[in-house]
Amino acid sequence: MARRTKAEAEETRRGLLDAAERIFHAKGVAATSLEEIAAEAGVTRGAVYWHFANKADLFMALFDDAPLIHDDLFAPLALDEHPDPLALVEELAIGALTLLASDERRQRIYTILTLCEYRDDFGMVLQRKLETMDRAHAQFAGAFAQAARRGILAPSWPPETAAAAFQWLLQGIIVDWLKFGRRFDLAERGSSAIRAQFHAYRNSSVTATIAAGTPAPAPA
Repeated sequence: MARRTKAEAEETRRGLLDAAERIFHAKGVAATSLEEIAAEAGVTRGAVYWHFANKADLFMALFDDAPLIHDDLFAPLALDEHPDPLALVEELAIGALTLLASDERRQRIYTILTLCEYRDDFGMVLQRKLETMDRAHAQFAGAFAQAARRGILAPSWPPETAAAAFQWLLQGIIVDWLKFGRRFDLAERGSSAIRAQFHAYRNSSVTATIAAGTPAPAPA
């Protein structure tokens, strides 16, 4: 009986998160009340408070539940074993954009998290988002630093600058697509922009060496 009760509680919690996702996406976080979320989920307002302290707590749970693009990018990232870190990050970025373009749930959650106004009690959510962005930047910077050590990154690009430019490009493509009505093909146009950016990152002499099948110079 206890096992069934626990399963039912988890089903209610899942239903509340799904309902919040739908209404937050349709109306925005600030304009949505807990009463609306409860009604959408088919439960009482008391059931919401059984699982979540307030709307900010519910939103934080949705954040934790969200499949973010940084997770898609770096879950499989293994820089040390890859001969060309730039090619690996480029490939993963294009794959992440392609996945986002085809996954409506990712689109809804990313829209909510990207366009939400982080005011009042939502400061903790903003802090978590900033921590995620900082962690992503550190991972990007590590990839570009590895490429620089191998001579693959053009000397005109400091690794930190290259990492920041890549992060701004990726974020800008996604926000433009989500915020302004999906006016372009995210997978096609986004991939084209990523490829052009990574072409600009490359040390042309080393790229030619790799293309010819010769190993890149060993790190100094």
